[in-house]
Amino acid sequence: MDFQFSDDQRALRAGVRELLAGRFGRDRMRAALDAGTGVDRALWRELGEAGFFALRLPEAEGGVGLGLPEAVLLFEEAGRSLLPGPLIATHLAAGPVKGAAQGEAVVAVLDAGQPVAHLGEADALLVLGPGDGRGPQEESATVREAATVREAADPVRSIDPFTPLWRVAGPAEAGEPLPRGGRLRTEGALLAAAEQLGSAARTTEMAVQHAGAREQFGAPIGSFQAVKHLCAGMLVRAELARCAVYAAAVTADPVEIAGAKLLADDAAVRNARDCLQVHGGMGFTWESDVHLHLKRAWLRSGQWLTAAAAEEVLAGNLC
Repeated sequence: MDFQFSDDQRALRAGVRELLAGRFGRDRMRAALDAGTGVDRALWRELGEAGFFALRLPEAEGGVGLGLPEAVLLFEEAGRSLLPGPLIATHLAAGPVKGAAQGEAVVAVLDAGQPVAHLGEADALLVLGPGDGRGPQEESATVREAATVREAADPVRSIDPFTPLWRVAGPAEAGEPLPRGGRLRTEGALLAAAEQLGSAARTTEMAVQHAGAREQFGAPIGSFQAVKHLCAGMLVRAELARCAVYAAAVTADPVEIAGAKLLADDAAVRNARDCLQVHGGMGFTWESDVHLHLKRAWLRSGQWLTAAAAEEVLAGNLC
């Protein structure tokens, strides 16, 4: 089998990268950060028009008709650019939730016991039923309106300035069951792993660029062995996660997805930490983007499939 990207896949990734660079480049990202802007509805609609949310819907239903491997490429680019918003939930809800595929609706995810991200801006909620990521469970996800949940929720402080969080008291009421609901948690975990992969790759690039430009003692700091080791370790973690995420996208196996999520979470968090280390004191400042990747990686590692749940999936497969 040939696992190289096809020309169409390369074009898809390049197109999304170009779109995000033009609509959410660093200047606009920092402006949104300073303004405290949440979901940019205009950008959300542009993503819908570009097929971001309807990517895996059948063409007969107005979608693009592609699969998980292509979706992983899109979400990897989203992770690189720190694009905020409940992208994964809206992507998964495209079709069942009116307007989600076109970017007209914002869909957040409600997972029992977890704070809800972007509840204040959501039109609908994807409610995940009890599950541990081990495999499909029939009708284990439902959809309900966000407004009724928002009335009984309280905002809580978030470590990621781009991701407002809300605490929902009590169990979520049942909503309209979704077809293939049992796959949504594992697919969401894979797409979250793809975002983590994109962040890990981006922080590796940032560290290498800074190490080549910053000079100490008359030489670039990248020529020092300690910095070389940090950058090399970052590359190894990112590429190991890449192999796992791409393989899981092809097989869609829950066990492989659990392993990919573990590796991608580790790569995103540790690479951001090492990138901050390479930047030195500058890395701790608000003006640097390094801390934004670290905070998003911390938050994302607890979403869709936690490390403990992923480890249970992998351990259960050994028996």
